[in-house]
Amino acid sequence: MINRNLKKYILLSLFIIGIGTASRADGNLPLVDQKLIHFGFLLGINNMDFNVTVKDSAKNSPSKDRVQVSTLQPGFTVGIISDLRLNRYLNLRFTPTLYFGERLLNYSFKGGITGKDSTVHISSIPISFPIYLKYSAERKGNYRPYLIWGGGVSFDLATNPSGDNPVLLKPVNVYTEFGVGCDIYFSFFKLAPELKYSIGLNDIFLPISARTSSVNPSNQRFSKVLDKLTSKMFTLCFNFE
Repeated sequence: MINRNLKKYILLSLFIIGIGTASRADGNLPLVDQKLIHFGFLLGINNMDFNVTVKDSAKNSPSKDRVQVSTLQPGFTVGIISDLRLNRYLNLRFTPTLYFGERLLNYSFKGGITGKDSTVHISSIPISFPIYLKYSAERKGNYRPYLIWGGGVSFDLATNPSGDNPVLLKPVNVYTEFGVGCDIYFSFFKLAPELKYSIGLNDIFLPISARTSSVNPSNQRFSKVLDKLTSKMFTLCFNFE
């Protein structure tokens, strides 16, 4: 009788231990990815850049005017995450995001003009409204890598068409974006480091002829050499969900 009861206790203990082990094998937050909709926020850093196209008169000759983006300047990123579960592997995400950044255009004019006037600082505060498709791999413990792709439109809050800046940008930018990340599951939330690359699809350079006010003659040379500017940007963000 005692041996029979002892066997029952042993089997029950093994059953409970087995359940506990299985739960731990699923990792933290085992049901979090089954939610239809969830929300979060993101914080990160960015590096804004340009694809620069100069006018034909400045091309293909070392004696002509030159312009290029100099050292990339780190900026700050903050946003809100809205996530819709489509199936086991796909999610649709909408992440309104505010960026703070700066680009430096370095000019080399014919005639050897140098000094501080050869560098133009262009500040940008774009607020973007992207939609992404997120494809996630199978979860392994507390880690789940994923790929993300999408695009959207942004509005630069720092653009002033009537300003006297040497180079002005159009306020609206349409772009596509792709990246990689990994969901890391903690006891009470998910953290996802994510690296993205954004490519602008439209010309955001505002020529002098399109400005609503006159431009100081000393500043006109910086815009006159440009034909087209399109945006590029790297973003490293940390998603909290």
